[in-house]
Amino acid sequence: MPVNRNALIRYKTIDACLRNRYKRWTLDMLIDTVSDALYEYEGIDKGISRRTIQADIQMMRSDKLGYNAPIVVVERKYYTYEDPNYSITNIPLSDQDLHRMNEAVEVLKQFKGFSHFNKLNEVVQKLEDHVYAASHKQRPVIDFEKNEDLKGLEHLDTIYHAITQKMTLDISYQSFKAKAANRFFFHAWWLKEFKNRWFVVGVRGNKQDITTLALDRIVEVKATEEVPCRENNSLHPEDYYKEVIGVTVSQTRPANVRIWISKQHAPYVETKPLHSSQELIERTEEGIVVQIKVQLNFELEKEIMGFGEGMKVLAPERLRKRIKYKMLMAAQLYEEVEEEQKEAAPEVQED
Repeated sequence: MPVNRNALIRYKTIDACLRNRYKRWTLDMLIDTVSDALYEYEGIDKGISRRTIQADIQMMRSDKLGYNAPIVVVERKYYTYEDPNYSITNIPLSDQDLHRMNEAVEVLKQFKGFSHFNKLNEVVQKLEDHVYAASHKQRPVIDFEKNEDLKGLEHLDTIYHAITQKMTLDISYQSFKAKAANRFFFHAWWLKEFKNRWFVVGVRGNKQDITTLALDRIVEVKATEEVPCRENNSLHPEDYYKEVIGVTVSQTRPANVRIWISKQHAPYVETKPLHSSQELIERTEEGIVVQIKVQLNFELEKEIMGFGEGMKVLAPERLRKRIKYKMLMAAQLYEEVEEEQKEAAPEVQED
């Protein structure tokens, strides 16, 4: 049963009163104390009725919230706990609570790459230890995609703090095409994660064009105050990636991409759209046709090719030809492997 904030404040205040054995608590005293607490924490100056406090006491006595509080009335007037050591804060966690805590721990652990969350990491560790002890190493029910050996994660913290503290980055960067690393100043605006890879987005030196750098291609990086930081005052990541799949954004206009999807693959695309602009154009016995409005980029091509024979580009023509060419090159590679295997196979001697 969900508990709202005001009710929780009332329960905790009543609990604090009843744990104080140096006072004899009448119903009127409980009402006054709870009213003061609500005014202090929530600014509520309306008095609490006797009926509300009586209902709270009955709720605390019941097992609806798992409290089962041993509240007794002494001399038909004074409220107290029969067990002097009882408190609603000491009740054991239920199995459902342990499940939820375990799932929350798994979610919070995804932030462990940032030292900004060091204090949070300590809390997560305590939670994890508590859940472990309470549930006897219960198997997790959530498993996140992660790659512990991914290069570049060691740079996350430096870049994150440079962005939040408005500092410029001094970067040594080597792209996959470059023979050697190149050093330059970079004004980072935000971090982007896609397909379990991390990128930093901003502008390079005095240039105006927005640049995306892969963290796994950064050789060395440090924050510096040598060059004033060029801040991002207008561009929002959600708007920047609105017309693309992935991280590659260009100045080109988005195209209407029409794709045929086989009957076997259609449910995957319908339940997990390729893009937010996706709309169903046609449905037949053989499959479906959908249309998305996106820029043509590398990530779009990879997404389409990932479906193999289950997906065919109908438009635009330039994208269809490019996918066709890549598929033919892939088929040729397999043909070359088969030829090599035939040549390496031992000849069979005829009798």
